[in-house]
Amino acid sequence: MATVEDVRRIARSLPRTEEAVVRDRVKFRIGRIVYLALSRDERTLGFAFPKDERDALVTAEPDRFHLPAASDLRYNWVECTLAAVDEDELTELVVDAWRMCVPKRVAAGHLGR
Repeated sequence: MATVEDVRRIARSLPRTEEAVVRDRVKFRIGRIVYLALSRDERTLGFAFPKDERDALVTAEPDRFHLPAASDLRYNWVECTLAAVDEDELTELVVDAWRMCVPKRVAAGHLGR
């Protein structure tokens, strides 16, 4: 079971990441681009995810992943229930979301690729 502390630890280890509180919600961003956002109750994590893959993810595992609010469907975004993912899955989700938002050379330099 992943926790908010796990999210913070993983996100803070990634270059250019800043943590901010916006409208009583913790968000992680690169510049002005938000790639992770915790719900106010910190049970749900929203994260950057390719639009063309999100329906398959949500359909395959609807108890763990869900679409964002209708007003946010225009963004590359999916949400998950933190308690439903383990630390390894969380690491993959956070790093992949981060990679969508940083320059490729930054991601390659950090990930050693």
